[in-house]
Amino acid sequence: MTHYLTVASELLLGFFMLFILAKALGKTQLSQITPFDFISALILGELIGNAVYDHETTWVEIVFSTIVWGGLIYGVEIITQKFKKTRKALEGEPNIVIHNGFIKYETLKKAKLDINQLQSLVRQQGYFSLQEVQYAILETNGIISVLPKSPNRPPTLDDLNIQAEEASIPTTLILDGEVLYGNLKEAGLSEQWLKNELSKQNFHTYDEVLYSEWKKNQELFILPYQ
Repeated sequence: MTHYLTVASELLLGFFMLFILAKALGKTQLSQITPFDFISALILGELIGNAVYDHETTWVEIVFSTIVWGGLIYGVEIITQKFKKTRKALEGEPNIVIHNGFIKYETLKKAKLDINQLQSLVRQQGYFSLQEVQYAILETNGIISVLPKSPNRPPTLDDLNIQAEEASIPTTLILDGEVLYGNLKEAGLSEQWLKNELSKQNFHTYDEVLYSEWKKNQELFILPYQ
């Protein structure tokens, strides 16, 4: 029983250490993973895993190894922010793999990318033929950014000579049957207004509403529990 309690406590400690480290390193570590970040995540996971299942490892060593490795990753981030010349070596650089409609085969080879993989990445951006692509850039996180040829570009409101309405962000007002009073206040709305809008759509209590959002110049959107 003592053994299981020890493993549970070390797992809990490792969980909180990784959580703190993820918060400290920022969201880009999750949304823009470079090869270096990927290797760092594997190493960090291995450190925690070994620390948990190696009975001779103490919680002090778990904390120490996490802090040291996290410090190294953070140090690299600081270096790349302050010294631009280090970014290419540590983070890589974007590569143009399609230029003016032509595939740059040598660039593909250097990026260890074949034509089938290129087609797959382009399809993920919504273009099912390489003929539709004017430029394609392989980003440092492995995603392809595509600039389509003019005939394949989705028309904009300017192209159609349509006057655009002012953009606005929808505001969540009710979530899981509870009013988000902070959002309600920020939107400049009152609770009485909210009750009136719910009543118009035959909702009489907040408990009936799973999700509700408000957007300027639009009717209150409501999803009930089902």
